Amino acid sequence: MKLLDFAIQTTNKYIDEMPKSQRKKYGQFFTSKETAVFMAELFDVPENKTRLQILDAGAGSGILSIALIERLQEIPQLQYVHLVCYENDSKIIELLRTNLQWVRQHTTLTFDYEIREDNYILSQMIEYNEMICADPNPLKYDMVIGNPPYMKIAKDAPEAKAMPDICYGAPNLYFLFAAMGMFNLIPNGELVYIIPRSWTSGAYFKRFRQKFLNDGVLEHIHLFVSRDKVFENESVLQETIIIKMRKSTATPASITITTTQSNRDFSNKTNFEAPYTTVVSGEDTYVYLVTNEQEVETLGLLNRWTNTLPSIGLKMKTGLTVDFRNREVLRDTAEEQAVPLFYSQHIQDGKVIFPIGKEHEYIVTDQLGLLQPNVNYLFVKRFTAKEEHRRLQCGVYLARKYPDYSKISTQNKINFICGLKELSECVVYGLFVLFNSTLYDSYYRILNGSTQVNSTEINSMPVPPLESIELLGKELIKLRDMTEIGCDKILRSFIYEQSRGSKRNTERIASAS
Repeated sequence: MKLLDFAIQTTNKYIDEMPKSQRKKYGQFFTSKETAVFMAELFDVPENKTRLQILDAGAGSGILSIALIERLQEIPQLQYVHLVCYENDSKIIELLRTNLQWVRQHTTLTFDYEIREDNYILSQMIEYNEMICADPNPLKYDMVIGNPPYMKIAKDAPEAKAMPDICYGAPNLYFLFAAMGMFNLIPNGELVYIIPRSWTSGAYFKRFRQKFLNDGVLEHIHLFVSRDKVFENESVLQETIIIKMRKSTATPASITITTTQSNRDFSNKTNFEAPYTTVVSGEDTYVYLVTNEQEVETLGLLNRWTNTLPSIGLKMKTGLTVDFRNREVLRDTAEEQAVPLFYSQHIQDGKVIFPIGKEHEYIVTDQLGLLQPNVNYLFVKRFTAKEEHRRLQCGVYLARKYPDYSKISTQNKINFICGLKELSECVVYGLFVLFNSTLYDSYYRILNGSTQVNSTEINSMPVPPLESIELLGKELIKLRDMTEIGCDKILRSFIYEQSRGSKRNTERIASAS
């Protein structure tokens, strides 16, 4: 029996006997055989290396380590491999020990291992923070492989306090493990992890991204199209990616980005070489997961603009009213002092339609935190289904259509764009052109893989100057075509004319000199 097959067999037995609810307490989900083999193959083994130090933090049953050992035993020059596994779940340590002992007896490598039952993060807090009593020569590794726990912890949890330089709010253990894994590498060492995609954008992960991508460089990213097919035996719905990092400050020219539908078709993966500076970009160090030339072009077309909504006096915000927490102020029909409460269902075909006969579409309250001025807005749905054609679905809200109200409210499952000053109708229609276009929808999908539209990401997206947005709006009002195709024509025409003007200016300067 092959090494990995033995580990998979014993792990499946453990999964059958241990309820998922019990394993979820540890954020414990096991890697499939196919995924483990793919991850092991991502490592480069230097030809001059005869000895390797390997780390698997949060080792579980040892599937990833054993997949790597199985691959390494095919490399003739290797004489010795030392594996360190961290695992502090008492329910699985015996299984891990059994699997590694079997591997040591059956591998062709000279191989030994140690299982550390310490807390992986806390056990290295002193060295990580370079405290006075730190070990001056801690063990460093050639390779780090891992499927870390996916679990949010409190902002004052010991693990969060141990890595204060990367934590903002309540962190997730997976990115603490990734950052510590990078710390554990020797220079030019490699890390291969399977982790959620969520870290690639957003303010919440900014500190982590900046440190992680400062200490090392991305060499390979693998994307799964189907969220529920990565941990297939575990019924986990998670947008997950595989990353390969190298501990180096030398920026490569490109990153390899591969894609499969699930964890069972790695032989049919698509391959794309993306420019490194296109993928890792911006002052917030976002990671743009492009998979083809068209998506690279999308980033190039929009990233020509240096403005964002906040820089031109606009901002996307999340709806004010959490309806189930404010049931006492909700009303089904209009009554004295009631004002409209807008939901995502009111956004229809680019317009905001009200009323629609929905329950609780009015609110009676004097809580200022639940009310906003009745002025022009662009409403954008916060949630869409994975299968829907568009992620950005918006509607133009015009205050003049509701003259009876000085205040309105928005349910927190929609976002709205407002300004320091009241938005003109032309500006709102111009914003609609942007966010109803294919280009902006594609840009957002590249930036964020979830089905939730986050205001943080929208506020970071590039936009043209305010006067240009107003011109786009005037064109839309003139053409009266609120479709995606109509918005695409207006926006692409604007970009084309802007490019022509820029080219003419360049030629004029060149001829003058």
